[in-house]
Parts: sequence; structure tokens; C-alpha cells
Amino acid sequence: MSADRTQTYANHRRFFALYHYVALPIVALNVVYTAIIAFRAPGTATIWSFVFAIGVASGVLAARTMVLIVQNRVIRLEQRLRLVALLPDHLRARIVELNLSQLIGLRFAADAELAPLVERCLAGELKNAEAVKKAITNWQADFLRA
Repeated sequence: MSADRTQTYANHRRFFALYHYVALPIVALNVVYTAIIAFRAPGTATIWSFVFAIGVASGVLAARTMVLIVQNRVIRLEQRLRLVALLPDHLRARIVELNLSQLIGLRFAADAELAPLVERCLAGELKNAEAVKKAITNWQADFLRA
């Protein structure tokens, strides 16, 4: 994705073509295909092919999950550091009360609107990333995502 492209709530979701449109469909189709073959002609080789296909699919999904977990940890750290630098003292002391989902949503907010959004999060008005993202008026693009 180009950094010149405008990003909004409507188009901010990232699809990594090699994973979402190539690898994942091929792996999923392979599981289905090997299951059909194993069912139609059960034998050591066909059942092992199916088991192996399940193993490959599990590995692909586990790799993606691990990447997203690391990305979320980095976002949490990045946003906490950003909030320490930008929030007034009375809010700075409450940064630890924000949940990961709220921090993920806040990463798209401009610096000037962070404090009011954090207050709304802490008041329970914005409970998750989707609510925070929908409340942002000055969207800041994030093209460096896994």
C-alpha cells in the first residue's frame, strides 16, 4: 500500500495478498482435497496426506497468529509511550487502565484528539478498537502493519 493513499476507517483493514489470497486459500483447498481423497480411498498414504495437510494448515495459521500477537504488543508499547508524552498528568497516571483493544484504536488518532478520546475510553464510552476508530475525526494512516 502506498503511503500517499488516504486511509480512513472504511479502508484501513489490511489484506496481505500473498497470505490472504494465495497461501491461505491453497492450504485450505489442500485440506479439503486431501480429506476427500482420504474418505474415498482410505489408506495409509491418503490418511497421512490429510494429517499432513492439517499440520501445514495449523502451521500457517499459527505463524499468522504469532505475527499478530507481536504486532499487538508493539502497538501497546508504542501507544503507551505516545500517551505518556502527550497526555496531561491526570490522564497519564491512568494509561494502564486502557485495554489493548482501545490502544489499538487510538493509534489512528491525531495527537490533538488523543486526550478527549482517552477520557471517553476511561469513562467506558469507547470500549473497544471499533468504537474508538469510529470516534476519530482526524484519521492518521498506519500503513506499517502485518
